[in-house]
Amino acid sequence: MRYLPPSEPEPESPAPARRRAGGGIGAILAAALAFVLKFKFILLLGTKLIGVSWTFLLSLWIYVVIFGWKLAVVVMLLLLAHELGHYFAFRAYGLPARLPAFVPMLGAFTAGAPPEDLEQDAYIALAGPLTGLGLAAVCYGLGLASHDRFWYACADLSAFLNLFNMIPMPPFDGGRIIGALWPPLWIIGFAVFVAFAVFFHIPILFVAIIGLLGLPAMLAAWRGHVDPRAQHMTFASRLRVSVWYLATLLGLFFVMAQAHAIATPGATTTVW
Repeated sequence: MRYLPPSEPEPESPAPARRRAGGGIGAILAAALAFVLKFKFILLLGTKLIGVSWTFLLSLWIYVVIFGWKLAVVVMLLLLAHELGHYFAFRAYGLPARLPAFVPMLGAFTAGAPPEDLEQDAYIALAGPLTGLGLAAVCYGLGLASHDRFWYACADLSAFLNLFNMIPMPPFDGGRIIGALWPPLWIIGFAVFVAFAVFFHIPILFVAIIGLLGLPAMLAAWRGHVDPRAQHMTFASRLRVSVWYLATLLGLFFVMAQAHAIATPGATTTVW
């Protein structure tokens, strides 16, 4: 082995400086890690809701291209609030559920385990429109407070979308609610849907897709298939579901009419 003589000793002053720099970076990293660990629930929830929800982002992009960013954001937030109403209703009954998934130009859906009680199933379906009604009322109140027509338009749109979803035929929420009462009413609901589509000039492709989605359930009801859970539905439970359904319908009609009177120039509806 070759021997090398010792070299001149290096000054020792830079070492502490490097240690201080390394210690400063380590402290910053430790603080960042502590922040992430402390607030990981909030971060994960936000990531699940929007960050990794490619269906949300895809729908938002398509709506921005078609309607512009302002209307697109409003529509997406209304849909998200509606679906979160279903999601938290599932969880309130102790049922597993997935976070909302969005289908561009068709809306969104929330998948969850069906409850054993058909009345609970109706309330889970009703939770979306009720959330939409509450949001519409809040927007209407903001309009009254600020005199900004934008909030009236948001209230009008929220009430309209949720009212549309209350049509009593599958796959709408109204169809699930009426299915807990008497499925043959779906036939009337289908007629209402067609009339609604004609009046508002809804594209025939959308009508066909909704009809195909609801066809299996309507055919099963036509053939006499009865949900086994229906045998546990008493007169009192059917009455409760009916009252909630009609009350939600009336609330949505009221808010939409009042908001539309201000949001739409030339409307003649009286605002209370």
